[in-house]
Amino acid sequence: MKFVPLSQSGRPLEYRPEDFRLRSEPSLPGKWEGEVRAPSNIALVKYWGKKGLQVPMNPSLSFILRDAVTFTSATAERIPPADEVRFTLRFEGRPAPAFEPKIHTFFRRILPYSPWIRRYRWEIHSRNNFPHSAGIASSASAFAALALLVVQLEKEATAGQSDEYWRAKASFLARLGSGSASRSITDRIGIWGKHPAVPGSSDFYAVEFPFGTHPAFDDLRDLVLLLQEGRKAVSSTAGHQLMEAHPYREARIRQANTHLARLIDALRTGNWDEFGTVTEAEALSLHALMMASDPSFILMNPDTLKWIEKIRRFRRRHDLPVYFTLDAGANLHVIFPARIEDDLRRRMPDLFDVPHLLSRL
Repeated sequence: MKFVPLSQSGRPLEYRPEDFRLRSEPSLPGKWEGEVRAPSNIALVKYWGKKGLQVPMNPSLSFILRDAVTFTSATAERIPPADEVRFTLRFEGRPAPAFEPKIHTFFRRILPYSPWIRRYRWEIHSRNNFPHSAGIASSASAFAALALLVVQLEKEATAGQSDEYWRAKASFLARLGSGSASRSITDRIGIWGKHPAVPGSSDFYAVEFPFGTHPAFDDLRDLVLLLQEGRKAVSSTAGHQLMEAHPYREARIRQANTHLARLIDALRTGNWDEFGTVTEAEALSLHALMMASDPSFILMNPDTLKWIEKIRRFRRRHDLPVYFTLDAGANLHVIFPARIEDDLRRRMPDLFDVPHLLSRL
């Protein structure tokens, strides 16, 4: 039950946005260096659509990808306070001007909660061990890493808060860069968005799955088939905006809440059939929403559809728990228990011939 903040009474505590504002002046160093790593994550119940500033229309649940990681370091040097946060960025050893506007926006959004950041000039170095802009939530791990760096310095310079508070604040700040980034601060299974079945859940930060999971889900694998590399035709930000006037908006909100409750039950009871049914329905619902938007867009490609059908046929033929999900892109995530990996390699060898990333969940 990690990262479910508790009050003194032992009941789940839900922080409010104002709880993350500084109450005292931090004792800031003249120069600071830090280094963090943050995983990407794959949502099984999807977040799609926003209300207000990075607040989800519906709750979501994800597993972190333990082997798809962003590594970020920063040097912060004191300067006279500026209106904007000053920084330089190098991504995988090179200047990355295309990413700078999003980081400017992130710093601007977190200023009310960590105003001291404009007293520094930041030199940021970041790299991934997986492709970015390809539907593997690289923005989630990137902004989670930036938020962890900010919180790491603030924690060192501020006394009197619990580790649970700092985890919640890191998730809260990460959310202001990328909604999905809130879930990359959790240890394994993150839930972001208020839901009556989840004690302590919040629209403003993610919490760790607060229930025990069945041993059937102790050791999972996610084989990400890289069916399309490079930038997506439509950004996730644009897709979220199209949900504001979507004809199926209210039905989607109801569906996501129902699916989250069903998936929680499946994870607790070890029900692979239910786990897979909900996971695949969520993936297809996400892309159906894209296709029914105005304007409409399609992020799947023919290879995506081909592999969906192959996985379904394989599952029917061999009665093995192999299921798929999709993020906002063409790349397919194939999820299965580690115990059947050898069976998969023997009976479906072409699955591993596709360019892929294999990660633990």
